[in-house]
Parts: sequence; C-alpha cells; structure tokens
Amino acid sequence: MKPLLALATLLLIAAAPTPSDIEASAPAAAWKAIAPEDLLAFETPRGRFVLQLAPDFAPAHGAAVRALVRRGAFAGGAIVRVQDNYVVQWAVREGTAPDGAAALPAEYERPLAGLALTPLPGPDAYGDKAGFVGGWPVASDTTAGTVWLQHCYGMVGVGRGNAPDTGDGSELYAVIGHAPRHLDRNMAMVGRLVAGIEQLSSLPRGSEALGFYKTPGERLTITGARLVADMPAAERPKFAVMDTASPTFAAYVTARANRSDAFFVRPAGHVDACNVRVPIKIVP
Repeated sequence: MKPLLALATLLLIAAAPTPSDIEASAPAAAWKAIAPEDLLAFETPRGRFVLQLAPDFAPAHGAAVRALVRRGAFAGGAIVRVQDNYVVQWAVREGTAPDGAAALPAEYERPLAGLALTPLPGPDAYGDKAGFVGGWPVASDTTAGTVWLQHCYGMVGVGRGNAPDTGDGSELYAVIGHAPRHLDRNMAMVGRLVAGIEQLSSLPRGSEALGFYKTPGERLTITGARLVADMPAAERPKFAVMDTASPTFAAYVTARANRSDAFFVRPAGHVDACNVRVPIKIVP
C-alpha cells in the first residue's frame, strides 16, 4: 500500500465514530421509553436496583412478579446468593411465597411469528440466528419458528426446582458474570436490570455451595419494592432503550463489531448479542 493511501486509511479509521459517540449523539427518534408498568424498583440499604420486565417473552412470570411486589412480598426479603462470575439471587420474605398450586408454565421460548427480529450477522453458538427483538437480546431457531431471551449480563430469570414448571416468581436471579448461555431455554427469563446492578455485583460472594450465604446475617435485606407505575409521577425513575430496529442501532452494532478507537490494533469484525450491550439511559 502506498504511504499516502495507508495514511488516508488510518485517518478514516480514526475518524469513524465509536459506540460511545453513536450512543451520545443518538437522536430522540432512536430511543423508546420503557413503560412504568414494566419497571420494578427494589430498595436496599446499599441503594436501589430497577428491573424491567419482558412481558412479550414471559407474561405469566411477569404478572406473578408484579403481584408479589404489589402485595409486599419482597419487602423484608433478601439477597440470598452471590456466586462469582455467575449470578446474584434474591427472594421474597419468608412465608410469603405462593403455594405449589401457583407454579407457572415453562416460558422458556416463544413463537417467532409476529415479532420483528433484527439479526446479527454470523452464527450463534446456541441457536441458528441471534439478534434483537424490541430492544432485547435474543436467539432463535428459525426452523422451529421459536425465539428466546439470552442470558446476557444483567438479565434476570426466575429460580425453580428441577421440574420445569416449579418457578413461581418468588426467587429471582440476575447474571453478574460471563453470559451463561447454557441456561437459555432452561430458565424463564423475566427481564433485565436497567439500573443499580452495581449494588448487587459488588456484594461479598457466598461461601456455601452455589454461592449461597451461610448465615442470615450475611444477606442484604430488601427494604421495599414497588411497581414504578404505582409511584407518584414525580418520584418515578424513567428510562429509555435504544430502538434495535433503528438505523442508529445498526450503526452502533457495526461500531461494536469493528472497533476503530486508537487503542485497537485489530478490529474483531464480529460481535455477539451479549457484547453489543443495548444502550439504556435515564430520562430526566
């Protein structure tokens, strides 16, 4: 390559916008407000964390978690498990979990029909196609016509026993480590944390099997939980997620796959859905 051409190529690469540049300059049309009905605010002595529900993927589980929050079951509950590079788990107050008759269906995947999938190029290790639906990271089996949420960092699932239909929404876990994609289609994914994950990921790790705390005194108490829609309007935290069907998001994915920052020697040329990190912002 001629020196001047090489220099021009380097300048072009250096001038390409970074993912942060694209996120910061995204127009209003590239963002979608998250409905307050889909937001749950949990309070702890360390601060608040906020869960966004995914009713299109786990409607029965979402409804069950909403109901538990509304009747105060999580107030007085606790963080019971923190497993390094894996998950943090919390549960309702003792004696407030539904009885066995309230077990929910195994909402591990749903039909792809009727959903607009924004695919990522290239293969996925756990499905034949990966991408995004309505702001959520997903994988799909296009032959079977099914789609499911991926176990990316910050995603939230429902704890259960060995039987697939034994989850009731009273125990929730958030991914705080490398994406455990082997759990896809084995657990009901109910949503993701949109704020406050640092309150959970920085907790001391549990010393017992699977990261459970040995004594109740080690647990972080959940002092309250509310559906954001039930809060006074002036107190409601507001969030927006980047529209994964927008041109802005397409540019963002390209920038994530082809990092041109001065630090990078060799752009990867590929990115998986969990490494895209769909932008979410606080709305004033």
